[in-house]
Amino acid sequence: MNYRYSDYSIEQLRVEARNFKEKAMKAEQLGNVSEVAVNERKMQVALAYTINPEDFYATGVYQLNNDPGHKFKINYINGVFAWGHRVNLLNEAYEKEEALPISLLGDEISE
Repeated sequence: MNYRYSDYSIEQLRVEARNFKEKAMKAEQLGNVSEVAVNERKMQVALAYTINPEDFYATGVYQLNNDPGHKFKINYINGVFAWGHRVNLLNEAYEKEEALPISLLGDEISE
């Protein structure tokens, strides 16, 4: 039977994220780069469900975890995904809009 992450408890989500992290580490040891990326993204999505989306605001600018050279400006929140644009160190926003799990967002940056 398939369950949605929204039906999981916080502890179940943490276990799921830990399992994906272990799979990513094993794939890395085997040199399977694409499988590492897939499992890391699945881990981030599972972790996003442990965070309250109401803690993030449209038009807010947030640090990106694991990417110190970029910030993320949110256009809107849809579920546990923030839709918006990456902003580089020169405060230039990328043209392409993208969706990121909110677990990839760090602290809000006041500008």
